[in-house]
Amino acid sequence: MSAGLNTGDSAWLMTATAMVLLMTPGLAFFYGGMVRSKNMLTMLYMSFICIGLVTILWFLYGYGIAFGDDAGGAGLIGWGDWRLGNVSVNALQGRIPEQIYVCFQLTFAIITVALISGSVAGRARFGPWLLFVVAWVTLVYLPVAHWVFASSGWINKWGVMDFAGGLVVELNSGVSGLALALVLGRGVAFRRGEGPRPGNVPFVLLGLGLLWFGWFGFNAGSALSDGALATRAFVSTMIAGCAGMLTWRLIEWLRVRHLTRLGSASGALAGLVAITPSCAYVGVEGAFVIGAVAAAVCTYAVELKLVAGYDDTLDVTGIHGAGGIVGVVSLGFLATGWDAGSAGLFYGGSVSVLGKQVVAVLAVGAYAFAATYLVGTAVDRLTRMRMTDEEQARGTDAAFADG
Repeated sequence: MSAGLNTGDSAWLMTATAMVLLMTPGLAFFYGGMVRSKNMLTMLYMSFICIGLVTILWFLYGYGIAFGDDAGGAGLIGWGDWRLGNVSVNALQGRIPEQIYVCFQLTFAIITVALISGSVAGRARFGPWLLFVVAWVTLVYLPVAHWVFASSGWINKWGVMDFAGGLVVELNSGVSGLALALVLGRGVAFRRGEGPRPGNVPFVLLGLGLLWFGWFGFNAGSALSDGALATRAFVSTMIAGCAGMLTWRLIEWLRVRHLTRLGSASGALAGLVAITPSCAYVGVEGAFVIGAVAAAVCTYAVELKLVAGYDDTLDVTGIHGAGGIVGVVSLGFLATGWDAGSAGLFYGGSVSVLGKQVVAVLAVGAYAFAATYLVGTAVDRLTRMRMTDEEQARGTDAAFADG
């Protein structure tokens, strides 16, 4: 046994890694149930294929770029040992094996790019999607992950709080989804003013259940230990998800006197998204407030596409983008000061804490949007990512079967 190894922490992180990996199949069912039946199988597979693609990229060079020693000292990009075969099973990252830490961080990269598929559901060709996944993970996810998660990243060193990926996963995917949606343009159904037609609501609820289960590993696993920090993240995750679900239902009832199953799922998802960056930094009251506020904000954010005219098909921007912003910025108010100098305004902290959170949102959002727009445009021009109106009418499953 390696000196310094904590077997309890290691066992918890292996469990959390498996839980986070399960979130991608959960997302596949969630998205698959939300689209029309003619697009369901392709929608499922667009998530599943990310597991294989991103894993190989991660072990070839991804982990080295995201978590390697900083190149140039500016905190912008890592340049580590790309040959992860050189990482011994006895090598430690703190008190846990480095190899399992590598796998844990891999699962974050997988689900982040899979989330983007919801913004272009029903109008993106599958082959070009594979090329987009490779390019986006390399040029967008890896730099942002280094900024926020790596100890040498500029956002991390600046003291910005993001416990489990509000910037790296939620905001990054939400803004990137908006950029790709703009590249591909509005789909046929959106131009006709047709509302959502979920093909399988039980799939949606099954997907939500799997996502919620995995979210405990996502958030509490980010503590890299099985102690008090993980416990706080775990409890906050539960409270925020429930607060989001009930708040969305309340707003639905107040606005239209009608309750929907999809609304409950969307509300819970909004709460879980928003608590991701803040789960270990707020108390139970803060978790409740964040979940409720996120649901309220997201109920209106998902309608912006109807006003602005962009086709964010499954509301990736409206929930993950807006929810991620709520979660990151709320720490400027609600952080209890778990770490020295990190208390929010409501707990006697400095306005500089809020300022740093806002600047981080603007920086990550601007980079993710610009880089994704360029990547999406290049892929579309090289391989025609956007489906024709005729192909959309037939459905992505038929187009995929035709090759």
